[in-house]
Amino acid sequence: MKTVTERFLEYIKFDTMSNEDQTVPITLGQIEFAKILVEELKTLDMGNISFDENGYVMAILPANTNLRIPALGFIAHMDTSPDMSGQGVNAQIIEDYDGLDINLDTEKNIILSTKDFPELLNYKGQTLITTDGTTLLGADDKAGIAEIMTAMDYLKSHPQIEHGKICIAFTPNEEVGRGADHFNISKFEADFAYTIDGGPIGELEYENFNAAGAKISIQGRNIHPGSAKGKMINAILLAQEYVDQLPKGETPAETEGYEGFYHLTNILGDVENTVLRYIIRDFDLVTFEKRKVLMKTIADDLNLKYTKDTFTVEIQDQYYNMKEKIMPVKHIVDTAAKAMEAVGVVPDIRPIRGGTDGARLSYMGLPTPNIFTGGHNFHGKYEFIPTYSMEKSVEVILKIIEIYSEESR
Repeated sequence: MKTVTERFLEYIKFDTMSNEDQTVPITLGQIEFAKILVEELKTLDMGNISFDENGYVMAILPANTNLRIPALGFIAHMDTSPDMSGQGVNAQIIEDYDGLDINLDTEKNIILSTKDFPELLNYKGQTLITTDGTTLLGADDKAGIAEIMTAMDYLKSHPQIEHGKICIAFTPNEEVGRGADHFNISKFEADFAYTIDGGPIGELEYENFNAAGAKISIQGRNIHPGSAKGKMINAILLAQEYVDQLPKGETPAETEGYEGFYHLTNILGDVENTVLRYIIRDFDLVTFEKRKVLMKTIADDLNLKYTKDTFTVEIQDQYYNMKEKIMPVKHIVDTAAKAMEAVGVVPDIRPIRGGTDGARLSYMGLPTPNIFTGGHNFHGKYEFIPTYSMEKSVEVILKIIEIYSEESR
């Protein structure tokens, strides 16, 4: 068997950055990676292997017992965040971590420090995989794929372990909020599922943000600056005015726990035309709707101040809080917690300050809580993952399968 670490180091070589403007068909990097995964699934003797026109990889490990066991699903996503390059990932392996700062890039003095990231100290003595300070690592979510694949490999190598039908899927475009757009629930065949897409060891999540994306287009008027008085309308300055109207202290850097936010993710433009892109997040659906209304109200007020249609707001919902769909079948969360405890992992049940494919899949009829991969600092150059945490994630997957088999006797 390949180890989960070996798989992970192979997978991160593929540049699978998603692209908000190219979702179907998926990016070439995701296509290349998906084909590799299909070939690997064949070596694991999985059945019903497919890579469809929308970029989804699916496979089924048939039941090897007549016990009436629920069909379990395990899901991870192939793409990496567009927030930072995933091309040419050069992973560094830190064995027997000494608890000191890690210099990721000596030339540029990019340091993974214990002051900025005190959670590093939790892993003293363990093996860490980090970036070289020039790209993200890709643990989100290639670690999840490696963990699922390794668990399936283990079952292949231990046919004496009884299990029901196990369904796996690797999805595209999760990082741009479209990972579940074309997910075929009936083809997947699972009764419920788990996304392996969480962060540090022990994370178990069944609550997530309600989420939307907003695009604010601002129309200015460019006049030669020498004769611009009373005529020029600088769209960049109007964008600044719009930003200043939003509530202070409600950004990702200033919120935690169940607090929502407005997050300016991109600003692009010039005097004539400027575009702001935001994501809107809140756990409470009523407050979530109020946030969307406020963004439109600010634009309406500024249009009265300037001219009609100076500001145009487009808002699109992305996903909703899965808690409502998980609670009727909360045994799937309880079983995951029980599995963690059985393999020596302390469950850390908390809300996701983000979202997973499972959020939307839950609303599509497939209840899907989220389990840790072991990674930290996703989407950037300070990303790292302990190999021990990946190994424990594999054990949790296998223990969940074992528990449902035992309870069906």
